Amino acid sequence: MTRRLLSSLLLSLSLSLYLIPAAAQATKETVTVDGAAEAHALPHFWEHMFGSGRAILSLRESYRQDLRDVKKVTGMEYIRFHAIFHDEVGVYDEDTQGNPVLNFSYVDQIYDGLLANGVRPFLELSFMPKKLASNKDALHAFWYKQNVSPPADYPKWDEMITQFAKHLVERYGIDEVSQWYFEVWNEPNIDFWAGEPHQATYFELYDHTAHDLKEVSPRLRVGGPATAQAAWADAFIKHCADNKIPVDFVSSHVYGNDKAEDVFGTHEQIPRNRMVCRAVGKVHDQIKSSALPTLPLIWSEFNASYANEPDVTDAPYMGPWLADTIRQCDGLVNEMSYWTFSDVFEEQGVVKQPFYGGYGLIAEDGVPKPAFNAFLLLHQLGEQRLAASSDDVLVTRRKDGTLAIAVWNMVDPGARGPEKEVELRFAHARVSSVQVTHLDPDHGDVHKVYEAMGSPRYPTKQQIEKLRAATKLSPPEMHEVKNASVTLRIPSQGLVLVETKP
Repeated sequence: MTRRLLSSLLLSLSLSLYLIPAAAQATKETVTVDGAAEAHALPHFWEHMFGSGRAILSLRESYRQDLRDVKKVTGMEYIRFHAIFHDEVGVYDEDTQGNPVLNFSYVDQIYDGLLANGVRPFLELSFMPKKLASNKDALHAFWYKQNVSPPADYPKWDEMITQFAKHLVERYGIDEVSQWYFEVWNEPNIDFWAGEPHQATYFELYDHTAHDLKEVSPRLRVGGPATAQAAWADAFIKHCADNKIPVDFVSSHVYGNDKAEDVFGTHEQIPRNRMVCRAVGKVHDQIKSSALPTLPLIWSEFNASYANEPDVTDAPYMGPWLADTIRQCDGLVNEMSYWTFSDVFEEQGVVKQPFYGGYGLIAEDGVPKPAFNAFLLLHQLGEQRLAASSDDVLVTRRKDGTLAIAVWNMVDPGARGPEKEVELRFAHARVSSVQVTHLDPDHGDVHKVYEAMGSPRYPTKQQIEKLRAATKLSPPEMHEVKNASVTLRIPSQGLVLVETKP
């Protein structure tokens, strides 16, 4: 071994010994929590609406149980799903002369089930009944193969929409149904719509549908364009304004891993935790600069990923990601609908294992994921948001004066970063103690227990009960506040809820 090589190896070893503790050392941050800071209303826009698997799945008891479990810990008011007009729901048929024959039996069971569990429908009007489709072969790639073509006969479409809306009003009353939302189609700018050209033919569908609904009652709320990737909102509003087409809200979708090329037409590398609110801001600004600047914005699908990524949607990463999304989107949107509340979901086929990166807050067999616990914690934020200097903190105040503070330590999915040490210094607030609830890989995350039992594809009933128990958050810890200060240690992918005692 030459002296030069030996020297090089010794240098490398000494550098590695120096870097290892540095990488593991906790980062430090001091945040002033000022009870007299500027404040504004914080509507809980992230937890009123949730997406779910297609309409027919809502008849399953597993779906309804998951719905009840999510409603217990959130402000859930509305559910959105695809395919109320899919042939499996049985709404549309034709007799031997080609006349429409309508059947609302399953529709009633679907909406009765939602209302019985305390939620209302956010009606996505889709997809095309095959006997009404202009192209019988225009089937989407989803497992349930919905038809995505325009209607072959618009008078028949008009008849179906009109009778559908009349039936709902007759069954539930206009005072109830006027509180629902009617959204025309789903993501017509991509492969969920086979009309050509996409935009012009979608606008034709929207125009017919909006007029049909308003003829039943002007109190029915209708909107769109329900596009993927924050598309078409400006053109849609202009179309409605120029042609005096009824519109009560604008809706669109985006996911954290959407590409900047598709959303903004740029080649930026937008981080997963920034994409959603950047896109929301884009549509918000388009509405404000349009001929209809007061239209509400409803983001009817969002999540950190549109793919099945277990280290994203099944992981504690969702705690910091959701908190940060709330922080950024506050003030830009009226409502956001998380996609989805449950893994009772079959777009890629029948669920094959409990944790596969599904969108839901609750995995198969009713096992809550960390995202469920994130919604549980963030539901407890107050109704006012106070200004804060940190991008990793949400400071809120409840009606009783209690401060509820979310603090997080986000790193990229699947990665492990250093622990974060956060000192909260209280000003203009008499605080003697706080209670602290943790969500991280060691608190409220089922994966270690699941892996310890061998990651069974089909857990036994006893294993399911053990998994459900493992998802429960630990009781809050009590911390004394000394000299108006308390220090927290938050592991990577950790979310903490801090509550003061008034």
